[in-house]
Amino acid sequence: MRRSTHTETQTTYGQVGATQAPDLMQYPPAGFRPFEARTRIGHGDSRFEAAWAALMTWKVQERSGIEVRVDDIPAEHERAYTPVTFDDDGTPLDPAEFAAPEGETQFSPEGEPFLTAGTTATLKMKAYGRHVEAPVRVVYVIDEPMRKGFAYGTLEGHPENGEESWVIDQTDDGSVWLTIRSFSRPANWKWRLVYPALRHQQKKYTERYLRVLVGD
Repeated sequence: MRRSTHTETQTTYGQVGATQAPDLMQYPPAGFRPFEARTRIGHGDSRFEAAWAALMTWKVQERSGIEVRVDDIPAEHERAYTPVTFDDDGTPLDPAEFAAPEGETQFSPEGEPFLTAGTTATLKMKAYGRHVEAPVRVVYVIDEPMRKGFAYGTLEGHPENGEESWVIDQTDDGSVWLTIRSFSRPANWKWRLVYPALRHQQKKYTERYLRVLVGD
């Protein structure tokens, strides 16, 4: 895992940060299929703290049967990422950009560092008797008092092009929720040929994501 020799890696799509668009489901980026799912995963402050700590250390993926190999962690001055912003009608306002972060790297109660914007990783999963590797890059991190999460975008070699986000929030009544949003399409004609199978696998893993934090 590289830390000090970070090099810029471009995502395989241009709409970085669009999983935050209010109207993603109605108006996804052209040519992409949108998806959104939300489930209640518990109640109370301790549930919220445990859930987002697990989310921000790749535990959702790992507990769903995906091997996560962190390939590159950028230097601190490269980590903060501001995605494209949207107005109430879903119109893009400001372009995505990097900026210098404030503060230092944070750690989970187990001493694991929380993932940061700009981190690249390879997700390795089993599908139909084969292992598929999917390179990704964390494109933004959400760190609000009652709302935590992140999104990653696809890199060259991923079966799909697009972005997926995971956000945990706690509502006023104390309920804790996990929301998954994404937009995607096959990366090339080869993956397009097996797209129905690819969608089936994606659905299977999404179902695992949505239930893996319940009772954590």
